[in-house]
Amino acid sequence: MENSVEALQTFGEAPDSFNAVFTDMCMPQMNGDVLSSRMKEIRPDIPIILCTGYSELFSEEKAREAGLAGYLQKPIYHKQMVETLRQALNCPK
Repeated sequence: MENSVEALQTFGEAPDSFNAVFTDMCMPQMNGDVLSSRMKEIRPDIPIILCTGYSELFSEEKAREAGLAGYLQKPIYHKQMVETLRQALNCPK
Protein backbone atom coordinates (compact mmCIF):
# COMPACT_ATOMS: atom_id res chain seq x y z
CA MET A 1 0.00 0.00 0.00
CA GLU A 2 1.15 3.52 -0.71
CA ASN A 3 -0.57 5.17 2.26
CA SER A 4 -3.08 4.72 5.04
CA VAL A 5 -6.02 6.02 3.00
CA GLU A 6 -5.36 3.34 0.38
CA ALA A 7 -5.06 0.75 3.15
CA LEU A 8 -8.44 1.74 4.57
CA GLN A 9 -10.04 1.63 1.14
CA THR A 10 -8.60 -1.83 0.43
CA PHE A 11 -9.70 -3.08 3.85
CA GLY A 12 -13.19 -1.63 3.39
CA GLU A 13 -13.64 -3.42 0.07
CA ALA A 14 -13.04 -6.87 1.57
CA PRO A 15 -12.71 -6.72 5.37
CA ASP A 16 -13.28 -10.45 5.85
CA SER A 17 -10.26 -11.29 3.72
CA PHE A 18 -7.95 -10.03 6.49
CA ASN A 19 -6.96 -12.16 9.49
CA ALA A 20 -5.15 -9.31 11.24
CA VAL A 21 -3.66 -5.89 10.54
CA PHE A 22 -0.23 -4.48 11.40
CA THR A 23 -0.06 -0.70 11.17
CA ASP A 24 2.50 1.95 11.94
CA MET A 25 1.57 4.92 14.10
CA CYS A 26 3.16 7.67 12.01
CA MET A 27 2.01 7.59 8.40
CA PRO A 28 1.14 10.19 5.78
CA GLN A 29 -2.51 11.27 5.53
CA MET A 30 -3.80 9.29 8.54
CA ASN A 31 -2.01 8.05 11.66
CA GLY A 32 -2.27 4.45 12.77
CA ASP A 33 -4.58 5.16 15.70
CA VAL A 34 -7.12 6.81 13.38
CA LEU A 35 -6.73 4.07 10.77
CA SER A 36 -7.27 1.43 13.45
CA SER A 37 -10.39 3.16 14.72
CA ARG A 38 -11.87 3.36 11.22
CA MET A 39 -11.06 -0.29 10.52
CA LYS A 40 -12.74 -1.25 13.81
CA GLU A 41 -15.86 0.65 12.69
CA ILE A 42 -15.95 -1.54 9.57
CA ARG A 43 -15.07 -4.79 11.32
CA PRO A 44 -15.03 -4.63 15.14
CA ASP A 45 -13.45 -8.08 15.60
CA ILE A 46 -10.33 -7.47 13.46
CA PRO A 47 -7.13 -7.90 15.50
CA ILE A 48 -4.98 -4.81 14.96
CA ILE A 49 -1.37 -4.49 16.09
CA LEU A 50 0.05 -0.97 16.20
CA CYS A 51 3.79 -0.40 15.78
CA THR A 52 5.53 2.80 16.80
CA GLY A 53 8.90 4.33 17.40
CA TYR A 54 7.32 7.21 19.31
CA SER A 55 6.01 5.99 22.64
CA GLU A 56 5.14 9.55 23.66
CA LEU A 57 2.50 9.64 20.90
CA PHE A 58 0.78 6.35 21.68
CA SER A 59 1.36 3.99 24.59
CA GLU A 60 0.59 0.34 25.22
CA GLU A 61 -2.09 1.49 27.66
CA LYS A 62 -3.74 3.64 24.98
CA ALA A 63 -3.60 0.68 22.59
CA ARG A 64 -5.47 -1.49 25.09
CA GLU A 65 -8.02 1.27 25.71
CA ALA A 66 -8.56 1.53 21.94
CA GLY A 67 -9.28 -2.20 21.74
CA LEU A 68 -6.15 -3.05 19.79
CA ALA A 69 -4.86 -6.61 19.92
CA GLY A 70 -1.22 -5.63 20.26
CA TYR A 71 1.37 -2.88 20.55
CA LEU A 72 4.97 -3.08 19.39
CA GLN A 73 7.70 -0.55 20.13
CA LYS A 74 10.39 -0.17 17.45
CA PRO A 75 12.84 -1.61 16.81
CA ILE A 76 10.74 -4.74 16.30
CA TYR A 77 12.33 -8.16 16.24
CA HIS A 78 10.95 -11.07 14.23
CA LYS A 79 10.29 -13.26 17.27
CA GLN A 80 8.45 -10.42 19.01
CA MET A 81 6.32 -9.79 15.92
CA VAL A 82 5.43 -13.46 15.52
CA GLU A 83 4.53 -13.83 19.21
CA THR A 84 2.35 -10.72 19.18
CA LEU A 85 0.52 -11.95 16.08
CA ARG A 86 0.10 -15.41 17.60
CA GLN A 87 -1.45 -13.88 20.72
CA ALA A 88 -3.71 -11.60 18.67
CA LEU A 89 -5.00 -14.59 16.71
CA ASN A 90 -5.22 -16.78 19.84
CA CYS A 91 -3.00 -19.42 18.24
CA PRO A 92 -1.19 -21.98 20.41
CA LYS A 93 2.60 -22.13 20.27
